[in-house]
Amino acid sequence: MFRIVLYQPLIPPNTGNVIRLCANTGSQLHIVKPMGFELSEASVRRAGLDYHWMTEVYVHESFANCRSVLKMAHPDARWYAIETGSARRYDQVAYQPFDVLLFGAEVKGLPAEVIEQLDPDALVSIPMYIGNRSLNLGNSVALVTYEAWRQQNFNQIPF
Repeated sequence: MFRIVLYQPLIPPNTGNVIRLCANTGSQLHIVKPMGFELSEASVRRAGLDYHWMTEVYVHESFANCRSVLKMAHPDARWYAIETGSARRYDQVAYQPFDVLLFGAEVKGLPAEVIEQLDPDALVSIPMYIGNRSLNLGNSVALVTYEAWRQQNFNQIPF
C-alpha cells in the first residue's frame, strides 16, 4: 500500500516493530544505511526482526539511491517526511496508494539536507505536548501508516 522509509535507524526492536507493521498493512519497508545494527539472521531473530519474510524489506546504501529506486517504481508517488516542528499535521494529508512515508533516526531525526530535497508541503508532524521530544519511532510509523491506510478504507492494493 505505502512505502515506509527509515533513514538510518539505530535501534533494532524499533525496526522490528516497523517490519511487523509493514507486514500487517501491506507496506514495503526501505531502510537507508548506515544502520545501528546488522540484518544478519542471528541479529534479526534476537531483535524480533524475523517478520522480514512477511513483507518486502529493501536496504539502500544512500538516500539518493532510495529516492532513485522508489521514483523509478512509481514516478508520481508523493513523499512525506514526518518530523517534529511542522505546522501541518499528519492527519491533514490526503494520502494516496504508493505514497512514501519518511522517518528519521531515533535520536537525530532527519538531517536538513534530506528535508531540503523534498517539496515544502511534504513536511508533516504528529501533535504532542509542547516541550516533549518525540514519540517512539515504531509508534510514529504506526500512527501515520494507519491513518494513510484508513483513508484508503483499509483496501489491500498489491504492488
